[in-house]
Amino acid sequence: MENNMDLNRIIILYMHAGSGNHGCEAIANSTIKMIARKRREQGISENIPVILVTNSVSEDKKYSLGELQKKGLCYIVEDRHIDRDLIPHIVYYAWRMVSGDKESFQRYKYKDAFKLYNKLLKDEGWGEHIKSQSPPLAVSIGGDNYCYPEMIEDLILAHNVFKKKGFETVLWGCSIEPDSLKDANLLQDLASYDKIYARESITYNALLEAGLSADKLVMRKDPAFELETSKVPTLNGFIPGRTVGINLSPMVIAKEKTEGITIQNYVNFINYILDNTDENVALIPHVVWANNDDRRTLRSLYDEFAGTKRVIMIEDAPCEELKGYISQCSFFVGARTHSTIAAYSSGVPTLVIGYSVKSRGIATDLFGTIENYVLPVQDLSEPDSLVKAYKWIMEHK
Repeated sequence: MENNMDLNRIIILYMHAGSGNHGCEAIANSTIKMIARKRREQGISENIPVILVTNSVSEDKKYSLGELQKKGLCYIVEDRHIDRDLIPHIVYYAWRMVSGDKESFQRYKYKDAFKLYNKLLKDEGWGEHIKSQSPPLAVSIGGDNYCYPEMIEDLILAHNVFKKKGFETVLWGCSIEPDSLKDANLLQDLASYDKIYARESITYNALLEAGLSADKLVMRKDPAFELETSKVPTLNGFIPGRTVGINLSPMVIAKEKTEGITIQNYVNFINYILDNTDENVALIPHVVWANNDDRRTLRSLYDEFAGTKRVIMIEDAPCEELKGYISQCSFFVGARTHSTIAAYSSGVPTLVIGYSVKSRGIATDLFGTIENYVLPVQDLSEPDSLVKAYKWIMEHK
């Protein structure tokens, strides 16, 4: 966030999917701490409310965001899930059918967030304490949400709800596929944000070329580059500086064009490390949602190599702790964007198994090219592609 942005007001962070995705956790964690830091720099109270609206309070309290709430840096409030509430679902669905009011579902979703906002503003006196003339601020923090076509309609509707309630709106740390900007409704929605922070140059340039005003756009690294690194306990088999870190996700495997090629590359890579170096291998999950759990794919790799005693599985942990392990790796290969951001920001030689604009854009901004730094999973066709990329990076590290 820019130094001249007015932070002397209540801020709502929304479109946070929950901390079971530690990339989402890393964005929210870093953003909340950034707001507190910039308020200190501006001589503003850190305790002016920051409301984090989440898909899962239980996930957030399990990891680092619960601690930030305890410290008074944020309030965590859960979305209302209309699909889980039968009576409201029927009532709102009937209303939507009769009136055509598509935003009604989103107003219901954020009902508790707006209730808390009004309580803080009026009942707890923040309206009197805050002297700013600026409107309240709503920040959409789901970095790659606009990359998923199935989410765009709800993103537009949610944004409309905040705009109509008088909020200044910011799209924070985003990546957007350039081809999607041909959609007139999407482009109109993006143009109605007060500010857009693109986290890489492909998105930034695509937004400019699509006609958005340069005054509205800022290119800024993903906030998770500033995530703090926790000290981590010693693990049997994890040798700091002599362990290769590996992340693999079901989502990446689902996008491969040649069936089985991704796992085959990972197996060949691990065999190469075990046969040609004295290093160990750590399998590091970064998303643990039931329907999209890295541990499922990593466990299959672990089972294959468990007998070697040189491959270990890192258990689920908060994002700062996972970064602690990643930061001590000698090399890292990752499929999840924020696992690779943890590596990049720790100075660890990193190879990305990518599938979208975010991985291409971030690598281009860091290295000037994606060649040798990103292996698009859609292009994987040879079983030794990962080994070749590893050799190149280690020769040029």
